Amino acid sequence: MTRIIADISVSLDGFVTGPDPGPDNGLGTGGEALHTWAFSDDPDDRRVLREATARSGAVVLGRRLFDVVDGPNGWDDKTGYGAGEVGKPAFVVVTSSPPESVRLTDLDWTFVTTGLPDAVAAARECAEVASSDSGKDLDVVLMGGGATIGAALDAGLVEELTLHLAPVVLGTGTPLFTGGAPRMLVQRSVTPTSTVTHLTYDVL
Repeated sequence: MTRIIADISVSLDGFVTGPDPGPDNGLGTGGEALHTWAFSDDPDDRRVLREATARSGAVVLGRRLFDVVDGPNGWDDKTGYGAGEVGKPAFVVVTSSPPESVRLTDLDWTFVTTGLPDAVAAARECAEVASSDSGKDLDVVLMGGGATIGAALDAGLVEELTLHLAPVVLGTGTPLFTGGAPRMLVQRSVTPTSTVTHLTYDVL
């Protein structure tokens, strides 16, 4: 069964980027420390990344994040989704208007202009098709940015929340949580590694 999973790295003080993020500096100043785990040799980090990539039937992201990953300093063969793990799921971008061109033409991009719920619904359809083709249950993963995941939580669209809690205090940047409706969480797993603590919650 396809689940909707929000998956994001976050600092101890709740930021998903450092200060001054932008198209040429997507993680902001110091924000790269949030993602050290994705490139580490720690066996638990590698397992978490491998399993998350393998279960991804479709990925949802906001337009600002798309502009970063598709920009000239964005993803490449070593730093794409899953950081080198095998698999290229469909990508669904929430945007007010599609871009005029796409650099990463080897990936399957869909641009949804009618809002986040419709983007998640489109991603679910992609994931269900991928599940049927592969013979295994695949999920929709909301990878960010922070505003997209926050909006999805507020709208009740998220069934599972995975946080990669990095041992860094950024002081400022893009916050993951900015208010909104209360949400009850049930902790499912805690995996501490040499670089991060991986936390998984069911969202009620």
